[in-house]
Amino acid sequence: MSRIQFENRTGTRLTGNLHQPDGNRIKSCALFAHCFTCGRDIRAAREITARLAEAGYAVLRFDFTGLGESDGDFSDTHFSSNLDDLEDAARWLGSELAPPQLLVGHSLGGAACLAVAERLDSVRAVATIGAPSTPDNVIGHFDERLDEIMTEGSAEVTLAGRRFRIRRDFIEDAREHDLDERIRRLERSLLVMHSPVDEVVSIDHAQRIFTAARHPRSFVSLDNADHLLTRPADAHWVAAMIAAWAERFVDDGSQEV
Repeated sequence: MSRIQFENRTGTRLTGNLHQPDGNRIKSCALFAHCFTCGRDIRAAREITARLAEAGYAVLRFDFTGLGESDGDFSDTHFSSNLDDLEDAARWLGSELAPPQLLVGHSLGGAACLAVAERLDSVRAVATIGAPSTPDNVIGHFDERLDEIMTEGSAEVTLAGRRFRIRRDFIEDAREHDLDERIRRLERSLLVMHSPVDEVVSIDHAQRIFTAARHPRSFVSLDNADHLLTRPADAHWVAAMIAAWAERFVDDGSQEV
């Protein structure tokens, strides 16, 4: 695993980790998008990318603008800027190794993968984990401050014990994205993974995503896993399932690294 940095289209320096398989050949490249406000070093992101590398994939996980070790101000970001960061990360991966054929997204990162896939010609498969069917689902996490955000232009909210400033632009941008239509025209293989006891994103969202998608599509229940996949065994199993599923759809170039 190597620590990397690259600039996005605004010149902001983003930081990530590139996991590569042992030896000198890779099966395919993949890009991992973390959950809302989480950062690339959350356990699920570390475990899944490491396991995918063991299965032969070169995987990039990175911090979105304003999170983790990436530069920028989180309060200036929104769902659209996350899509731009993903596209820029894919461009960097393509320049260093090969363009990603697989997108893996956790929670809001899964919604971002669904939305950005049409902008990445190299992508053949998308896997989502506990993803909402619409980005404005996250607004529910700060409903009590919503009126203040909309009238005052911004407000500080507490998410997972940390303080973040949310601006009105974030709310308005989240509401503008129609994922249903993007999923209908996805034209990529889709794997939807969700826990029926997810208390952060209801499994109803998985049903909506799956229903909107066309074949080839697959659904895997994560049984009693929590939203963040805090048990290592759950993250390991998710990675194994994604690796086995994706083999059917990615081009195994087995290129040298």
